[in-house]
Amino acid sequence: MPSDLVIGVDVGGTKMLAGLVARDGAVGRTVEVATPTTGQQQFLTELDALLDGFAADGAAIGVGVPMNLDRKTGLGLGAVNLPLRALDLAGHLRQRFQVPVGVENDGNAIALAEWRAGAGRGTNDLVALARGTGVGGGVVLDGKLYRGWAELGHVVVDADGPPCQGNCHGRGHLEAVASGEAAERAAVELWGPGVDAHRLVHEAIDGHAEARSALERIGHYLGLAIGSFVNIFVPEVVVVGGGFGTAAWELLREPALAAARREALQPADEQLRVVQAELGDDAGLVGAGLVGFEALDGER
Repeated sequence: MPSDLVIGVDVGGTKMLAGLVARDGAVGRTVEVATPTTGQQQFLTELDALLDGFAADGAAIGVGVPMNLDRKTGLGLGAVNLPLRALDLAGHLRQRFQVPVGVENDGNAIALAEWRAGAGRGTNDLVALARGTGVGGGVVLDGKLYRGWAELGHVVVDADGPPCQGNCHGRGHLEAVASGEAAERAAVELWGPGVDAHRLVHEAIDGHAEARSALERIGHYLGLAIGSFVNIFVPEVVVVGGGFGTAAWELLREPALAAARREALQPADEQLRVVQAELGDDAGLVGAGLVGFEALDGER
């Protein structure tokens, strides 16, 4: 089988996107389906069916999945927003499709994609944040992707604040106050049940004062987290993406920068670069594809 294409799968809290990915990150044919949320077996069944449509075209499979991975065994330990536990996803897919398989945390995969093919090209140190249903993230240090949990969305930005979502039992995490879910809750508070984060963003763009205030608050929390990450990692650039992060970027950017510069130590506060992700909705898919190439080349 030709080794110039692999199959990437970006598993999110609401959708799974699969497609063919080239070594330079170019994306070919894609298929998107809803992410099953009723149980682990249904998830595997739907994932297998999704991959069946690409099996003849890719030399390997790479998956970005929102799970903490045990780096010694490759076992997925658990997911916050999906009913997945103790899952050997790589082993399952290798047995099912008989090709090399790489599995990575979805936030790490996005960081890898933006570093190799997106807004972080040419840097050695990068922090990436992806804000969708939750908040994912990843870190590149000294020219290497950090392979730990990197659960950047679960840093505390509001001490004893609102409960985190899904299976997380923490409070005041970035994911609780700055994700798409948080934006949806803000929309519901303003207009009642049945509205979503898109309504909040559109109303804010149109000048709705309370909608703008809600997004500024979300941007402030985002900036608090960025300032802390800057103090820990001193990245050359912080890349912010994800579906919600992209849609609301122009309204989030200034309050986020103000909070980040307040919290970051000198001279990082003045040198801070926070940029919008370049790969958009394809970032997770591209990252998953790059993980697939690592598996194909024996790097994992």
